[in-house]
Amino acid sequence: MLYIFDLGNVIVDIDFNRVLGAWSDFSRVPLATLKQSFTMGEPFHQHERGEISDEDFAKALCHEMELPLSYEQFSTGWQAVFVELRKEVIDIMHKLREQGHRVVVLSNTNRLHTTYWPEQYPEIQAAADHIYLSQEMGMRKPEARIYQQVLALEGFSADDSVFFDDNAENIAGAEQLGITSILVTGKTTIPDYFTKQLC
Repeated sequence: MLYIFDLGNVIVDIDFNRVLGAWSDFSRVPLATLKQSFTMGEPFHQHERGEISDEDFAKALCHEMELPLSYEQFSTGWQAVFVELRKEVIDIMHKLREQGHRVVVLSNTNRLHTTYWPEQYPEIQAAADHIYLSQEMGMRKPEARIYQQVLALEGFSADDSVFFDDNAENIAGAEQLGITSILVTGKTTIPDYFTKQLC
């Protein structure tokens, strides 16, 4: 079997409120104001596909949110999104590989984040056979082509694949291709799934 794991809120906890809190501290713009103006719009999607640079992404978001931040301040806040590793998921990934399954990560991410989390959480790389990143592939979930590309590169059919993600749109995109897809709603979702598989 091919097991495909998302990264944020699946393998590692993330919290965008931490990002907004850091930007608020730097800029003195009230946190409530930033929460209202922060959206994952087109610049966000372009950045995840690798279509625009980190600097252009920072400029676009600062312009949209009327944030007077330097690039360094923006970057520092952006990396604050990561909270902690879900060790129970890392353990499951290792066990799956020991059982002969293929385990990969498929994440919508961006260059800024990839300068941080691989060093901060080396356990992720150690637990996966391969890591597929949207900004390197030039496509992002829930686009059908990104799932098709992973299946093709891994040599598995949709019928022999299981996908875990915390985003309902991403889950729907994978399900349309026939991939068994599990919506991760909390820290117990993945351990519970595998406990049931063993029963």
